[in-house]
Amino acid sequence: MADEEFAELVLTVVERIPPGRVMSYGAIAEYLGRGGPRQVGAVMSHYGGGVPWHRVVAANGRLVPGHEAEALRRHRAEGTPLHTDKVDMRKAAWWPDDPS
Repeated sequence: MADEEFAELVLTVVERIPPGRVMSYGAIAEYLGRGGPRQVGAVMSHYGGGVPWHRVVAANGRLVPGHEAEALRRHRAEGTPLHTDKVDMRKAAWWPDDPS
């Protein structure tokens, strides 16, 4: 699969993540059945500005490095379940087939 196709697939998944919910880099790769967390992260760092980038976090709930303050502000505005400065993955994790 071409890099541009993979990027488009990643961005399409990110656009579907509802407000107040998140997916990890690895979960996106798993859902797509391609790449891994680093490849998803590379797509997000290069092309993610036009999608709700803050809804993609590390598997442990850590926010986007270098953009923590803005991501935290957005998560608070959306009511994302948080543990101090991290996302509560047990409550906030979302999968594309999840009806909520």
